Amino acid sequence: MSAPAGARWAHVGLNCRDQRATEEFYRRWFGFERARVVEADGSRVVFLKAGPVYLELFPTGSEPAFATAKDGPDNPGAVRHLAFQVDDVDAFMAAADGELEVLLGPLAFDAFIPGWKTVWVADPDGVVIEVSQGYTDQSPEELRSYA
Repeated sequence: MSAPAGARWAHVGLNCRDQRATEEFYRRWFGFERARVVEADGSRVVFLKAGPVYLELFPTGSEPAFATAKDGPDNPGAVRHLAFQVDDVDAFMAAADGELEVLLGPLAFDAFIPGWKTVWVADPDGVVIEVSQGYTDQSPEELRSYA
């Protein structure tokens, strides 16, 4: 099934207390690069791009709405976490050398998908980031059983 009128994914907008720190975090750990900067009404918005994925960074002076913990908030209307795939979670964390705040894990989910492993970390503003390896989709036959 295709989306109406050609709708497709565009970006995620993030509020940032320190846009430079947030930009550096996503550049360093997930390969994002600056794609555009827009300045209007005394405010700067920075677009970052990695492949087809964009993040839009907005400045804010507000305090967090909730504390960062585990795999993300369960508040309705709030994003639980952003997720990135890596080839090897342990190698990713070893390369981080203690520089990333680990919120939960690493945890193995072999009971669901052999080789699926995940760790959750926080970005500079407390956005929960899931870093995982080995995720695969279910087959169409398996999915039909969940009608």
